[in-house]
Amino acid sequence: MLHHRVLDQLASSGVRLGLERVRAFLQYLGEPERAYPVVHVAGTNGKGSTCAFLTYALMAAGYRVGTMMSPHLEAVNERILIDGRPIDDPLFADAIEALDRARWEWASSARIQESPLTYFEFLTCLGFQLFAQRQVDVAVVEVGMGGRLDATNVVQPLVTAITHIGIDHVDQLGTRFEDIAAEKAGILKRGVPVVVGSMPIEARTVIENRARSLGCANWLPGRHLMREYRSGTWTFTTPDGTHTDVELSLEGLHQGANAGVAVGILHMLRRVGFFVPDQAIVSGLATTSLPGRLEQILPGLVLDGAHNEDGARVLAQWLKRRPRVGTRILLWGMSGGRDPVRAIEPLLGQVDEVVTTRCAHPRSRDPLELALMYQDLEVVLSEGGPIEDALPEVYQEANETVVAGSLFLVGAARSLVRSGVLDGITPGQGPSE
Repeated sequence: MLHHRVLDQLASSGVRLGLERVRAFLQYLGEPERAYPVVHVAGTNGKGSTCAFLTYALMAAGYRVGTMMSPHLEAVNERILIDGRPIDDPLFADAIEALDRARWEWASSARIQESPLTYFEFLTCLGFQLFAQRQVDVAVVEVGMGGRLDATNVVQPLVTAITHIGIDHVDQLGTRFEDIAAEKAGILKRGVPVVVGSMPIEARTVIENRARSLGCANWLPGRHLMREYRSGTWTFTTPDGTHTDVELSLEGLHQGANAGVAVGILHMLRRVGFFVPDQAIVSGLATTSLPGRLEQILPGLVLDGAHNEDGARVLAQWLKRRPRVGTRILLWGMSGGRDPVRAIEPLLGQVDEVVTTRCAHPRSRDPLELALMYQDLEVVLSEGGPIEDALPEVYQEANETVVAGSLFLVGAARSLVRSGVLDGITPGQGPSE
């Protein structure tokens, strides 16, 4: 589903961190978020991949899985999945209409004057409601931003996880690892186990202290979670067992860290009664699908949602190991609220040229604005037009085109490819006459 009048109206609602509105509305609905067990996953990077790995492993174990992820790439119903598939358009539209009526009834009964719920809050409540209606066995819920005040933090999870801590959303979360970690550690609940991914020691210390104060079992990388990569396969070890010769379907060595967190969560779920056989874990990790992450969608075209410094560093490491034949051009666009220079710098040594662009999302930065910010960097630089124009031009010129900088941009590029805009174009054939 590309558009719905209710969501279009809510799209300008902005960010209003806090749990009071969501908690009150869900109580009005009968607390649908309590109808199934929940795994709650936070992190600067890697949480989407971790949620995907979890989803596919639990599906392989025979569970009906609801997954809530954000943002979407092409269609908004990608945010609410049942068994890895978006809710279909008719059901999604009916659910939106029903929830919209309910929110206005609730607002009237509670005498709320301002617009009830933001865009993200509405979609969060919609996901919880749909999961209850579709009777999922378990829900995998990705935090939107931060954790402590994120709308998803009304759940009472069986297991929590924090995949990674990096610098992002500085206006809301701060610029220090400690401050960001404190916000994300806000999802921890008393006595609920937490699985932690690789992160700076300053951040890990904050999470360890919070876990200790709440009596949470706390599995950490290098101490409880081990991973080893050899000859194309992985070995993952937790205090409860080892999985060898594991193949990951998602590209990039960094996915080993995300898969390791997922394995830790799955073993924690075993401790509370979930039946997840070893084979389900191995096959789930090998079949996981997540578009827009190191995705070669066409020959000579790579799409990646890297949108901050750590994400760009991962992309750069992957590009460095990739055979480089001819000209590689980075088609780059960013959303507001992030540091554009720090985000692009890790990639400069792996591309021959940067072309700035934008998609139609209202938060997209102007390509000229970005180009001016980058004019002192040591890279061939040009300002491109909107992605609809820039993608065919760059794809024709470059031997390899890398689209990155924003998940919204990657989603726009995927839609253009599926619409056939690149049909008949050969990478590196040069500009058309």
